Amino acid sequence: MAGASKNSRTTVTTHKFFCECGGEVIMKTLFEKGRLKNVAECTQCKRVERRPKDFK
Repeated sequence: MAGASKNSRTTVTTHKFFCECGGEVIMKTLFEKGRLKNVAECTQCKRVERRPKDFK
């Protein structure tokens, strides 16, 4: 039984998140207080949240 591996069967999808103002939400990595911190930021209104789902 020589089928395709599990990883080759999955498709990669990228989600685009949008803010209420209409701008696109991008992820940024900040280095503060000696730690890496991932934040989501709107490109238009510069609103910063912890994850892209928080913009809804």
